[in-house]
Order: sequence, then structure tokens, then C-alpha cells
Amino acid sequence: MSRLAIKICGLSTPDTVGAAVQAGAAHLGFVHFPKSPRHVEADQLRALAAPVPSHVGRVAVLVDPNDETLAELAATGALTALQLHGKESPERTAAIRTRFAIPVWKAISVKTGADIDAAKAYGGAADLLLFDAKTPEGAALPGGMGLRFDWTLLRGVPIPMPWGLSGGLGVDNVAEALRITGAPLVDVSSGVESAPGIKSVDKIMAFCNAASS
Repeated sequence: MSRLAIKICGLSTPDTVGAAVQAGAAHLGFVHFPKSPRHVEADQLRALAAPVPSHVGRVAVLVDPNDETLAELAATGALTALQLHGKESPERTAAIRTRFAIPVWKAISVKTGADIDAAKAYGGAADLLLFDAKTPEGAALPGGMGLRFDWTLLRGVPIPMPWGLSGGLGVDNVAEALRITGAPLVDVSSGVESAPGIKSVDKIMAFCNAASS
């Protein structure tokens, strides 16, 4: 993953999906979690992903999903990865990857360096780690709240597998985030919205430009 990969997450309309593809996003994220303002049902996800070119990844974002939910999404045939954003253990992550034969991304909630060290337990269980900001205890959502963590925690830390940076990224700080962390992938959601769950075509374009340059 030598060239920077950009993921636009929480897409829910054809025009913003099209904008993300046009802007050069490598991955599109679709949230399947009813508590989220970005939630899309399985059939909606399938319809949104259908026109996406094959070279662009289509990632379903889930929170502690059961096998029934995973089977429903896998059956759409639309996905290139499953992103687990809950408290899934390394064992559960590995089991999902084996059972559904779809690459698995695991979101890691970060507040301190110890959280990054603990992520190593997912080596061999997940295909990619996504370092995101830890949300407050009792928060309704595990991500997508525009929170960021101290990016210097990742500076110079060897991560022995593919990884990405998420949480609180936007047009005005993505260049700084990349400079500090050297992340090979950046993932944005609320940072390209005009309101919670409402993506902005202009902000998607601006974010991709800022990250790429």
C-alpha cells in the first residue's frame, strides 16, 4: 500500500458514492448499525455498491455483529471487506474471517500507547487495523463522532500489518495527521459531513485533494 489509500465512510446516497469514487477514494464504507445516523440496510448497501468500479473497495462497518447479520451482508456479494467496530476479540475476529472468507478490518479504540500495543493481538486475526479515537464510556456510537486521539502515539511505532488512521480527520488536519503518523490509509466520516449522517460532495472532494497532496 505504497500510495496513500483514502476511505470515505458512512456513505448513504448515490451522489456521495459517486463523488467519493470520482475524488479517488480507494475504499467506500457503508455503516450497518441501526443506532448510527449513517445506517444503511443490506438491500440499500447492495444498491449503493452496485455501480462502484471493481478497483474501489466496498467495506461494511459493523458493531459486534452476530453471524445472521454477517451472512445477510455477505450474501449481497457487494463487499470486499468487513470492518468490525465493536469489542470483538481476536478470536471472534479470526472466526468471522474464516467463516465468511471476506477480509476483515478491525477498528482499535485508542487513548494511550497501551491501546496500540494491545492491537498486536489481532495479528493473524484481522487483515487491517484501523486506529480510531476511543469514545467516552457509555457513548451511543463507537466511532463517527469526530473525536481524535494523540497522533504522536503512532509516530515511529512499527505496525507489522496493514493499518490505517481514523477519528477526527478533516480537510484542515489530514495533512498534519499524515505527516505525524505516516499512515498508509486514512478514513474519514463526520469530517466530510454538513450535518450528522449527511455527506457533502464538496467536502469529500476537498478531503481527497488535501490528503493526496
